[in-house]
Amino acid sequence: MKKNALVGLFFAGALAMSAVAFAPDKADAAVDNGNGTVTVEAGDTYMSIAGNYGMSVSALEQLNGREIGGYDLIYPGETVSVNGTAQQTTTTTDTTQAQTTATATQTSTTTATSSATTAGTYKISFYDPAVLGSNMGYSGVAANLSVFPKGTRLRITLADGTVLDRTVNDTGTFAYSNPQQLDVAMPSSSIPSYGITTATVQVLS
Repeated sequence: MKKNALVGLFFAGALAMSAVAFAPDKADAAVDNGNGTVTVEAGDTYMSIAGNYGMSVSALEQLNGREIGGYDLIYPGETVSVNGTAQQTTTTTDTTQAQTTATATQTSTTTATSSATTAGTYKISFYDPAVLGSNMGYSGVAANLSVFPKGTRLRITLADGTVLDRTVNDTGTFAYSNPQQLDVAMPSSSIPSYGITTATVQVLS
């Protein structure tokens, strides 16, 4: 009798433990963050969260990039999406920020372009200040100072499309006697073989 009683108690205990192991977790444990996500609390499962939000486990798995029908191991503190709102909001925000950045860049470019005033077409010659014994460097351009005072920043677009930004820092013999000519400082090795050309000139400042 004692042996049968012990066996009976053993099976009763086993059944009780099975019931606890397979009892469903609380469905209301997850904390709703109010943005389409919940924060996992101890005792939560994908089944309990899905049931609490009226969706299937497979739909919840798919929404969170999990393998459908896989073993969904989650931990307290983990964030789980319960609808597409959170992901959609993030995507929309990223897109809006990208568009805003692009618009700002475009506006900046347009402003820079608009601030340049076209002065007209000029004859362009080249000289190397170093060859003439000058230490003025290659950032300058000689011009008729009654047309372009010293310090005027010019954007010179050559006939071949080359763009040069130069600051008026001198007046040479050619430029002084020819108001429609600019003498651009450039190393001898870089001076174009054609020597003299024409260019569209814009005043930057």
